[in-house]
This record gives sequence, C-alpha cells and structure tokens, in this order.
Amino acid sequence: MTARGLIVSAPKSGAGKTTVTLALLAAFARRGLRVQGAKVGPDYIDPAFHQAATGRPSVNLDSWAMGSDLIDALASEAAAASGVLIVEGVMGLFDGVGPKGASGATADIAARLRLPVILVLDVSGQSQSAAALARGFASHAADVQVAGVILNQVGSPRHERFVRDAMLALDLPVLGAIHRDAALAFPERHLGLVQAGEHGDLPSRLALLADMAEHNLDLDAILALALPPSLAASSPARALPPPGMRIALAQDAAFTFVYPHIVAGWRAAGAEIVQFSPLADEAPPQACDSCWLPGGYPELHAGRLAAARRFMDGLAAFAETRPVHGECGGYMVLGASLEDAGGVRHRMAGLLGHATSFAKRKLHLGYRAATLLGDSAIGRAGARLRGHEFHYASLTETGNDAPLAELTDGEGNALGIAGARRGSVSGTFFHVIAEG
Repeated sequence: MTARGLIVSAPKSGAGKTTVTLALLAAFARRGLRVQGAKVGPDYIDPAFHQAATGRPSVNLDSWAMGSDLIDALASEAAAASGVLIVEGVMGLFDGVGPKGASGATADIAARLRLPVILVLDVSGQSQSAAALARGFASHAADVQVAGVILNQVGSPRHERFVRDAMLALDLPVLGAIHRDAALAFPERHLGLVQAGEHGDLPSRLALLADMAEHNLDLDAILALALPPSLAASSPARALPPPGMRIALAQDAAFTFVYPHIVAGWRAAGAEIVQFSPLADEAPPQACDSCWLPGGYPELHAGRLAAARRFMDGLAAFAETRPVHGECGGYMVLGASLEDAGGVRHRMAGLLGHATSFAKRKLHLGYRAATLLGDSAIGRAGARLRGHEFHYASLTETGNDAPLAELTDGEGNALGIAGARRGSVSGTFFHVIAEG
C-alpha cells in the first residue's frame, strides 16, 4: 500500500494545530491504521506527543535548516514506515524567513511534497469573516493546496451554523468543528507544552482526543483527501556525522531535546548510542568514546544535578581524554554555575567557564547558521551547521574559553561569536539540525 499524507496547518500559532494533529493521529491509530507523525520546523516537544499517539518516532522536516535531499530522505523514510503520514505545521502556513522554498515555512514542505493542507481556523470572535480568511489562504499560492478546513473554538451550535453557511460559497469542505472545551488543552510551561513523558494521564488524554475526533471530525473525508507524497530518489538520511562510534547520550527529564533524525543518522553511520541518566547520578559510560549532553530542562532540576557527584565527577574524568559536547541545557550544565528561577545559584560541572541564569530570563529564539572556529565533538573547524536557539536563560558570566562558532540568524545577519570550547569540551545554546 502506498503511503498517503496530509498537512495540518493554520493561519497563526495557537489556532489548534497540535490538538487537531494529535486527535487525528490517535483516532487513526485506534482504527488500526499504520499512522506516522511529522513536524515542520525546529521542535522537540510536539513530536514526542506524536510518538505517544502512534507508537512510532516522529520526524522533523525543515526547509530552512535542511537541504532538499535530507528532507526527501526523511519524508521517504517516514512514508515507508506508515500508511498515513500526518504532518503538523509550524506557526502560520506561510510564515518563515528567507526565500520561498527554503524559508522554514509549512508551505515550503506542502509544495515540495505536494501534500494537501487542512487549515485549522480559530473562529473565536468571528463568524462569516472566517470564510474570507479561508478564501485568502486557499488562493495565496498556486503550489499549495488547501483542501479543507476544521473549525476550532466554536462557541455554540448557532456560531457553527453561521460559519458553515459562509463557507458554502467556497469550494472548500468543512471537515469538522471543535467546540470550546478546556479538557482538550494540555498544560504549558516556558518552552511550550509540558513534555509528553511528564503526563501520567497521557493515554487517557489521547483517548479523549480520539473520541473528540470520532464525534466532531469527518475522519473518512479527511482520509480521502490524503495523497501520496511526491518524493525524489534519495540516499539514507544523515544530518550530522557521529562524534564517535560509541556515544554516551544523556537522557532523562533534564536532558530530552535531541532530534530523532540526528540519532538515527548516527546509528546509520554505524555508531552505537548508550544512554545514561544524570538525574539518577549516572556517569557517562567509560567504554564510550564521546559524550553528548542535549538540551532540556536542567533549570528545573539544578539542585539534583548539583548534588549528583557521581555524574559530575564521572563527566570530568570522561572529558580528560574524550570529547564532550553540550547543547543549550547541556551547555548550561557544563558551565561553572546555574542560577534557578528562585535566584539560587547551583554549582555545575565547571568544564567550561561561563555561568548561566534562569532567574534573569530573556527569550532567545530563531534560526542560526554556525561556522565552527575549532575542532570539537560537533564538527571540524570551518564546518557549517544549521539549527536554532530557543531558551530563556542568560549568560551572567562569559568565562575565558575559546569561542565555538560564529553565528548568523535566519536572514544572514551576523550575531557574533557564541559557545565555548576548552580542550575536548564544547558547548553552545545552538541546537544543530543538519550540516549546511
């Protein structure tokens, strides 16, 4: 059976894309379909919910950070693993930076893979005007097919009737309507939704969404709109060379943000991934030849990490002879100290000289292109990488280590030097997505 796919998008962030995506994934999985989730853009949290709904790892597709060959390879692998591919968009359908086709917008992926788009409309505060909005999105780009709409945040049966009647003038089916229901919302924190693994009631929440989809969405019509993705021939996906052939990867509630396509690419290159938990006071396994501390929420567990002496001492011993790299949260832990939200300063590994604070919060958000200034676990000097930043922590002390990279933003504007490297240790707030 040829896999079919569709994209769930919206005119803006917060319109209900994640709710609808999870409802579709859970409902189709309940029907026994082989369903696969994907996420446009740089995001760790939503794909974890996709996996919880389907039992299959989700994948990120990003036209700014990934070359077309990597997008095709990842999409091909996702399609091969499924019968139905549901891609959750990012921000508004056409929102991105840079040139069309490589802007990071959901529309880029829709056009490249030739997948139909279901537009989720938050109709709170409007009725007939929703039809005008849908008309504009449907006609905005000839290479992006808006195939139908789902109404969200409907206030009443009368409200729903007004919007549906207005939509009759469009050649655009209304595929369902979701009325306001606080029970459908997931709790949030500073980087987005509370992580999937922290919900003890996640199966019941997903079951509630599947029930909602069965009652409020035309699942048969939605499935009938899905089309086989247009996929160019591609080689196996590899976004980043492995930093070693046995990689110690920190994985627990403080260190969760590592892209599945990065790890899958390392494995495809022959590397073995050995997980360990700093929060359980586990040191990186000494049999490994590199250590990777991904991003996550160390600021929520700073006291436990500071007290995890077996982890801290083992990490220092590991770094004496082998490379260690930290991304965002991992970078914070490699520094001298971390100040939590309450203003309490906790001693960290001290393998790099900087200090960070979550009490002095400032949002850092956006795409980043990096040129490495020296050899490290993340790459050789001169290597060009693409990725993003998304954090609220601030550097309160810069330290005296050598810088890791020169950065530019998504539009090519210079941001200066960033990150740090000392001996075999390196770190940066920058999350890598792919070479380039």
